[in-house]
Amino acid sequence: MKLSFEKTSIKQIDADFIATFIHQDAKLFQQETKHLAQKLGTRISAAETGDFKGKEGETSLLYAQKGVSARRILLVGLGEKKNLTPEKYRRAAATAAKRGKALKAKKIALSLPSIEKQAADAIAAFGEGAYLSLYKFDKYITKKQDEKIAVEEIVLCSEQNTVAQTAKTAIPQTQVIAEATYFARDLANAPGNEIYPESLADAARQSAERCNYKATILDDVEIKELGMGGIIGVCEGSIRKPRFIILEYGKPSKNTVVLVGKGVTFDTGGISIKPASGMAEMKMDMSGAAAVLGTFEAVSRLKLPVHVVGLIPAVENMPSGSSVKPGDILRHYNGKTSEVDNTDAEGRLILADALGYAEKFKPAAVIDLATLTGACVVALGHYATGMMGNDEKLMEKLQTAGEKTYERVWPLPLYDEYEKLIKSDVADVKNVGGRWAGAITAGWFLKKFIGNYKWVHLDIAGTAILEENGDYTPKGGSGVGVRLLTEFLKAWK
Repeated sequence: MKLSFEKTSIKQIDADFIATFIHQDAKLFQQETKHLAQKLGTRISAAETGDFKGKEGETSLLYAQKGVSARRILLVGLGEKKNLTPEKYRRAAATAAKRGKALKAKKIALSLPSIEKQAADAIAAFGEGAYLSLYKFDKYITKKQDEKIAVEEIVLCSEQNTVAQTAKTAIPQTQVIAEATYFARDLANAPGNEIYPESLADAARQSAERCNYKATILDDVEIKELGMGGIIGVCEGSIRKPRFIILEYGKPSKNTVVLVGKGVTFDTGGISIKPASGMAEMKMDMSGAAAVLGTFEAVSRLKLPVHVVGLIPAVENMPSGSSVKPGDILRHYNGKTSEVDNTDAEGRLILADALGYAEKFKPAAVIDLATLTGACVVALGHYATGMMGNDEKLMEKLQTAGEKTYERVWPLPLYDEYEKLIKSDVADVKNVGGRWAGAITAGWFLKKFIGNYKWVHLDIAGTAILEENGDYTPKGGSGVGVRLLTEFLKAWK
């Protein structure tokens, strides 16, 4: 699907379907609907009768007269101008694009409203909202001929010279980031018989070749030689051998950022097996890995002036006679030991090895992403990612990027008092801390294995796996983290 821009009027744009955006403010509403009526040579009956008032999310479909390229024109309400944000632009664009798709339009046009400030952010928001809203994981659905009609192009249009100039840069960047998010969604939504440690490593290798960055894949023998006991322990019950994926983009520098993504390609819980209900979602337990891979696609294609390393421990957590058991003790890459009290707390065991390995790159910052705990979903639901770390400024930068992309993060405390909850009598640390503060004790476990660097942990359990469709997010794998991290790295110095 192509995302483009044309400097033209709503009357002249060549498309199957056009959406135009109207403010709710009384004066603006009158001006905009009157101007639209003049452009189209028709009455805007819904506006005249009060059936359409420009409220946020409100829509009305018009059928234009002869002389207008697109016969179907959708009015989309923006609400009051003073309340507009890039996120509201995203949602309005998503509303428009999904209606165009429902009407089987191949080419959808969005006629942009007057954009006076922060044009680049507004253009990007309209493009993201429209593009991301049309995602669907349907590769395994057999379709009838009339169901195969798909949107081929989304074109944003405006007659404003400043918008046209800004769009030259904003539109290509937006398409890259949206495609990278699609890539992460595809990886997360793919079934466990398609994506497992070896095939995830293959996907990383192909991405690196396609986008011009480096990917190194370590097999189970090499992982064992490195002393990564967490990775080896978690995968013992599966016939699928683990992989440790190392990605690298850019020239080494003093400002290296290491991104670590949890890559549990399917999680049964192991011996501490999960209930059958909802277990199918655990194909998405590698959403952290998907986010890292999607970010590498975006950063490399955008040619950002940064040095980024990606580390993905990839395993499958299965029960069998050879599985790691409650009470077992594992020795990790940095030499510390962990007592396995619950084999379903496996993500932290593999991240421990990766976080220890990260110190090798002398990073200025390390950020890990993981669908780590159900406790984080209980605390924050599906609207914010839990954030913990050891550096306030680094967390503030991620929070700023989160507000801009609306992939919001929210800090949780790593107070010293929580450390005693994961104290083990037989090892350096225990992998679960009991009923209370589960997201925080998981963060504390990870903290035990970090090196001498600034670090942030993002628990994306609630934001990566969604229970229902959003305005521009799908049920299932959301691809969260790609836009957040790309925005963070765009501002990184």
